[in-house]
Amino acid sequence: MRVGVLLGLALLGLVSVASGSKKVVCYYGAWSMYRPGAGKFDVENIDPFVCTHLIYSFVGLETWGGIRVMDPWQDLVEDWGRGGYQRFNNLKKVNPQLKTIVAIGGWNEGSENYSKTFRDPLKIASFVKESVAFLLKHGFDGLDLDWEYPNQRGGEPIDIESFSNLLKALRTEFDKYGFLLTGAVAAAEMSFSLSYDVPKLAQYMDFINIMAYDFHGAWENVTGHNAPINIAAVEAGTKFEGFSADASIKAWIRYGAPPEKLVMGVGLYGRAFTLSSSGCTGPRCPVKGAGNAGPFSREAGMLGYNEICSTERNDASAVKVWDEEAQVPYMVFGNNQWVGYDDEQSAALKVEYIKANNLGGAMVWSIDTDDFSGACGKGTFPLLNVLKRGLISGSTGTTPAPTTTSAPATTAAPTTTTAPATTTTAPVTTAGPGITANPPTAAPSSTTVSSEIPSTYECRFVGYNRDPERCDVFYQCYISKGEYKFSKFTCTAGLLFDLTKNTCNYAAAVDC
Repeated sequence: MRVGVLLGLALLGLVSVASGSKKVVCYYGAWSMYRPGAGKFDVENIDPFVCTHLIYSFVGLETWGGIRVMDPWQDLVEDWGRGGYQRFNNLKKVNPQLKTIVAIGGWNEGSENYSKTFRDPLKIASFVKESVAFLLKHGFDGLDLDWEYPNQRGGEPIDIESFSNLLKALRTEFDKYGFLLTGAVAAAEMSFSLSYDVPKLAQYMDFINIMAYDFHGAWENVTGHNAPINIAAVEAGTKFEGFSADASIKAWIRYGAPPEKLVMGVGLYGRAFTLSSSGCTGPRCPVKGAGNAGPFSREAGMLGYNEICSTERNDASAVKVWDEEAQVPYMVFGNNQWVGYDDEQSAALKVEYIKANNLGGAMVWSIDTDDFSGACGKGTFPLLNVLKRGLISGSTGTTPAPTTTSAPATTAAPTTTTAPATTTTAPVTTAGPGITANPPTAAPSSTTVSSEIPSTYECRFVGYNRDPERCDVFYQCYISKGEYKFSKFTCTAGLLFDLTKNTCNYAAAVDC
């Protein structure tokens, strides 16, 4: 429904504004307007009544403490631009209860510049001033910090204190204007415990968006769910046992976050794999690599829900399976394609989880990959409307009964209690002319998983470490039970690990 039509209906009193105590926070990837065909999603495709908060993604950081506009032609009105910021904030004229926020950071922005900038009190002061000016100029109601991640990816331990200092300074100034201060943060304890002083985040942020997705993906060598509520039994006792929405939320609360400030992420997309064999098609089955790219997202290993539901509806080979342990579905199709994702049933279960645990609401990445056109026959924004009915309007109705196979397909039996080596690396997505964009994600650019981990390697610090002998090999180092642990990765052919960007890059651009 177009904004102009909605505005007319609202003025006539024919469109109601939902209200309630929970939030439905929707990230919008502005580069989605560059997608081809029916996947193109522009500001005017946003339904301003399906979310309580809309977050425009992303702006970048200038190292002197300023804000960088990522795509001036798309974002600004100057020089005959499309005025994305202005059109986005005009949605509040349609729904006056809507709040709009702009996000800074994202995976592709990295961490190193944020680490260097925000350890300097003068640059923090500059950033606070610039942020206020930016919000006032463009009409946003707040700022969302998506620094991925303090004390990781080239950052240092001082980042934890720097981030807290940044939040305090922003909070002090934002209170003068009534601005919101939020953030997108890592979900799993293994990651967030390295990055945040959780009580300080809870003190200064209005709400905290937990990125409870990207728990598994094609950076691993076996299939796994993108955003499970619970882990599968085969993951118990491995490093993956904390990779679920339930484990993440409980860990955040255990570290001192008030439940009502936690907004649980729900992925409106899935992570896809190419299976190694048709004889093993369940969770934890061997894979050859990333799943085939979809026609709209055009990113290997990632499919929007609009692409997934279209496959389910139109591909005769598609078999959808409900995983009773993880409480999410997966689908096998095209002989060797596997995708784990959220559907209406799992979204409804996540609504019940949010309500049962007194959380602040749900966050989605991202509104532009829901079935916004209704092409799958379930109405427009089917996943978001499940969240809206349950969290804004106050009732989910009856949780949808599974319409899929209830028993999982053959699953590889675990032979060890130690998880296989995995990457935390997602492909970089070209979002439009001259820009790249990726969602808030637990995962950096294309690699392959190494089959063996040398026992002699010694981590130098938490985060990404390049091999001292081979520039195409790097390690993700983390601390578990007081000791360094690591996973080993190899860049795809022709690429080397770039220490300045913490990602694989063309060999000519890397100092090896």
